[in-house]
Amino acid sequence: MTSVVVSVLAFVCIFGGAVLGMRLRDILPEHHLSSDSKDVIKVAMAMIGTLAALVLGLLVSTAKNTFDSKEADVVEGAARLVLLDRTLAAYGTETKEARDMLRQIAVVRLKQIWPESSDDVIVSAQIGKGTGIEPVQRKILDLSPQTDAQHWAKSAALQITGDIAAARWLIFEQTSSLLQWPFLVILIFWLVVIFGSFGLFAPRNASVIAALFVAALSLAGSIYLVLELDQPYDGLIKVSADPLLMALGRLGGP
Repeated sequence: MTSVVVSVLAFVCIFGGAVLGMRLRDILPEHHLSSDSKDVIKVAMAMIGTLAALVLGLLVSTAKNTFDSKEADVVEGAARLVLLDRTLAAYGTETKEARDMLRQIAVVRLKQIWPESSDDVIVSAQIGKGTGIEPVQRKILDLSPQTDAQHWAKSAALQITGDIAAARWLIFEQTSSLLQWPFLVILIFWLVVIFGSFGLFAPRNASVIAALFVAALSLAGSIYLVLELDQPYDGLIKVSADPLLMALGRLGGP
């Protein structure tokens, strides 16, 4: 399911809990709504509310840290492409074919991870397929350095291609969701229970209903934020392709 669908379902469940609480108020016997009962329920809901706040804060923080880490990986990967191209250029004109191949591979990766159409779905298996940096590595291995500078350039280029190959598989692994869904389901259940208690004791007027509606919408929005940050290469909030685009503009230069 998409982030929007899950968030809408979460909103319906949370706000529905408040509506259900209002309905239970008409059904429950009077002694269930006594002041003593209210005090016990309020304490129980305060405990659940604290747990829900901690878990929701943890989810948002973890998702943001994961997003930042993946964004940093993209920037670092783009920098490695430019560094490899500059290293090959320093070797000499013999590396022109390898540099052209490097640019082609970068263009293919850009289209795989950031499709031109927003309707295209990123499939992790697709990123794992296709040509990697290995053909460039083979071209570098075939080089016959004549000077100390060329020996250094060849060694450095091979080291960088190894880093790029590792980064490719890291991106491949990161396209899958890291969110633990039972964690999210339990959180939504807690929120439904809390809003059910709100509806059970809250007065029935437009102001209260509007406040509960906005609160439920805000909580659903935070869940949407967690889901979007968990999938950084797709959706409304995603890692920018600008670092790789800038790198492409520098590849193949003199």
